[in-house]
Amino acid sequence: MISVITKYFPDLTERQRAQYESLYGLYADWNAKINVVSRKDFDQLYLRHVLHSLAIAKVCRFEAGARILDVGCGGGFPSVPLAIMFPEAHFTAADSIGKKITVVRGVCEGAGIDNVDARNVRVEQIGEKFDYAVSRAVTEMPAFVKWVRGKIERGRRGTLDNGILYLKGGDLEAELAATRMKWREYAISEFFDEDFFETKKVVYSAV
Repeated sequence: MISVITKYFPDLTERQRAQYESLYGLYADWNAKINVVSRKDFDQLYLRHVLHSLAIAKVCRFEAGARILDVGCGGGFPSVPLAIMFPEAHFTAADSIGKKITVVRGVCEGAGIDNVDARNVRVEQIGEKFDYAVSRAVTEMPAFVKWVRGKIERGRRGTLDNGILYLKGGDLEAELAATRMKWREYAISEFFDEDFFETKKVVYSAV
């Protein structure tokens, strides 16, 4: 099941492999109760959700102690796959919909992921600072920037300066320009060769 992950991340520890392996069964159980992953593509969980989330790990590797905020985490993407990849970093997974946070907490408990703090909260209500903000197409970029800009501290707690790492697809030129920030676009097809990633990107800006 996880061959699509190990294909691109061959140096996983046994613990990481076991945690990734466990995700399918855990999400299947939770999804039967609370639908957070589209049932029509659940069989593509590792490709369309886990590996897609891990595109961020190809762009930036987080240091031990780095603080990452996942805004509108849904069922835990990208924070849960990233938390397995970077067990020494700390992830705060925030979503305003309580049942989604219930799933994140349940999956993390089941997989033995202890570096995710899942919170049923609107991002505007979060008071502390982070090194990076990550998300997967939760809203338009100008709105997202407004939500997180004051929550990211300047510095460098990974292979890129602290900032925003956002998973999105399509033509983003106008949307990014409207933020008045400098963005770098990384085509995920440069990292992963499956057709699913053909138009998908990681966009990054330092704060």
